[in-house]
Amino acid sequence: MKFINRVNELAALKKARTNGSSGFAVVYGKRRVGKTELIKQFLKEHDGIYFLADRRPVTAQLKEVSLLLGEYFKDAFIQERGFGDWVQVFRYLKEKCNKAFVFAVDEFPYLVETDDSVKSLFQKGWDEYLKNSKVLLILSGSSISMMESEVLSHKSPLFGRRTAQILVRPMSFQDSKKFYPDVSYEGCLKTYAMTGGMPAYLNKMDAKLSTAENAIRYVFPPDQYLHNEPEFLLKEELRQPRYYFEILRSMALGKTKFGEIASDTGLEKSSLTKYINVLESLYFIEREYPVTEKNSAKSKKSIYKVSDNFIKFWFNYVYPNRSQVEMGSYASVINSIHKTFPTQEALTYEKACCEHLLTAGILEFVPDKAGRWWDNNNEIDIVGLNDVESKAVFAEVKWTAKPADVNLYYELKEKAKNVIWKNKERKEYFVFYCKNGFTREFVQLSAKLKIKLFQNDKEFK
Repeated sequence: MKFINRVNELAALKKARTNGSSGFAVVYGKRRVGKTELIKQFLKEHDGIYFLADRRPVTAQLKEVSLLLGEYFKDAFIQERGFGDWVQVFRYLKEKCNKAFVFAVDEFPYLVETDDSVKSLFQKGWDEYLKNSKVLLILSGSSISMMESEVLSHKSPLFGRRTAQILVRPMSFQDSKKFYPDVSYEGCLKTYAMTGGMPAYLNKMDAKLSTAENAIRYVFPPDQYLHNEPEFLLKEELRQPRYYFEILRSMALGKTKFGEIASDTGLEKSSLTKYINVLESLYFIEREYPVTEKNSAKSKKSIYKVSDNFIKFWFNYVYPNRSQVEMGSYASVINSIHKTFPTQEALTYEKACCEHLLTAGILEFVPDKAGRWWDNNNEIDIVGLNDVESKAVFAEVKWTAKPADVNLYYELKEKAKNVIWKNKERKEYFVFYCKNGFTREFVQLSAKLKIKLFQNDKEFK
């Protein structure tokens, strides 16, 4: 698998050691997000071993650890005898490690499932042996709920001992483009609209192919792991996934308001609230509200959206067409992709442009926050605000086949008047993005009014 970026995460692992000696780092995030590759990349520059836990009996897993450590330290005796429990592993590491060493345990939740006492044994091992050693202990896991409850929660025996906590998130669009250095911006955007920033999915797809062609090769065939990926992810995280399936299906098909989702799924509002909170905590969905809302937690304008692009793709095109897809009859599904997927591309383009606006250094100020804004009659793709400097940027994004004309500026100028935020004192900036550039008249106006125009991520002049 190609490894891209993760500079901040690698730096956080390096800083996890206390006083340059021991450290206890917790690494977690959604499955396929690249945690394992992150740890392995770290181990390329730091001495240590990597152990992937599973659901085998404890004795079998301890035997594997003894083989790994015995090989590393050239200790035939420990390879043959093995460890009786995890505390013996930690005692051995304390005795053997007279210099910096990394002990990485991946998929730690599997150990907990196999033996709940593992948490207490790791706590004892850390407190009595590793805390004052030269060992960096890394515990990693794909089950976000398990990692939060069994490692990070105050109820866990391991609570308060970590020196670093790293939530590995999907990659940004700018970083995801690095997977395809020879592919156009548009090709990368279309692939990202299908996969999101999950490295495993990005490595799987061919960005030079169309969305439909990638689906035919890597998603629709039953022997491809992406064919059942969302089912697998939900079943790994949740004991009763069927209700969550219905909620995700509803959101993927365009139901965004709480009442709409309740009506579409038939779930009682009290139950729906609980399920939505779980999906949000697992980063499957996100709650969105106008960027100017002062109390976002109580905003009545909130809407819900599937935040994972691939899950949205799957619920739109695979889940409702399982019979055809299983039979290899793709014609109607492909037709649906051609008709409706451009909408998802446009939404993804908005997010990519917002990311660019915030990170490319194109503004005279740095927004404290940025996102969509809307009221009952108007909507603006991106509004960025800096409260201290009283500055606001308004941006429109067009994923269209034609160059944008000057009317777009005048329409945005009018809509901006409806944004209630420091209206009498704010300084306003205007930025426009368009896939296919801008008319000559718009370029001339932009030079006169100091408006910034971008064709994708390149300034248009």
